[in-house]
Amino acid sequence: MAIPKPLSTVSDARYHKLSIGLHWLMLLLLIAVYATIELRELFPKGTDARKAMKMWHFMLGLSVFMFAILRLATRLRTQAPDIVPPLVTWQKWLAKFMHFALYALMLGMPIGGWLILSGEAQIIPFFGLELPPLMSPNKELAHTIEDLHVTFGQTGYFLIGLHALAGLYHHYIVKDNTLKRMLP
Repeated sequence: MAIPKPLSTVSDARYHKLSIGLHWLMLLLLIAVYATIELRELFPKGTDARKAMKMWHFMLGLSVFMFAILRLATRLRTQAPDIVPPLVTWQKWLAKFMHFALYALMLGMPIGGWLILSGEAQIIPFFGLELPPLMSPNKELAHTIEDLHVTFGQTGYFLIGLHALAGLYHHYIVKDNTLKRMLP
């Protein structure tokens, strides 16, 4: 029986095409998730437009969750191309921490949103489907989770911005291949 060939090797100059595509798709999804929750403020409470923005926020957030799982599976099956020249030790650790934090955000925030809707006994919409609740109705716990969800959502702006700045720093200042590895 033949051993399946990995999707990429460390000798490749770029990440696997699937990893690259998922990375940039996740960026677009995260922009849409943040935009829908921010733009809902333009509409009065109780209006159909505001409800639609919230519904899209939920559905896109759950899409982030699904694609983050696919990204993790792809990442486990592929190897990251080497950074040339190699990073110093503290930068390697900082990069690992940043990626861990970003994955925690992409997985934890949608679960938090799902828990909020569950605790508020609301429908969990997902593109025409109704997902099952993750917990019994509990408005007090849902409110606590929502407070955390908002705090971590605000932290997400910082993490995403720092991630983008790090890529640009490596490309324009350090002049290594960090950013080039993820470009299509």
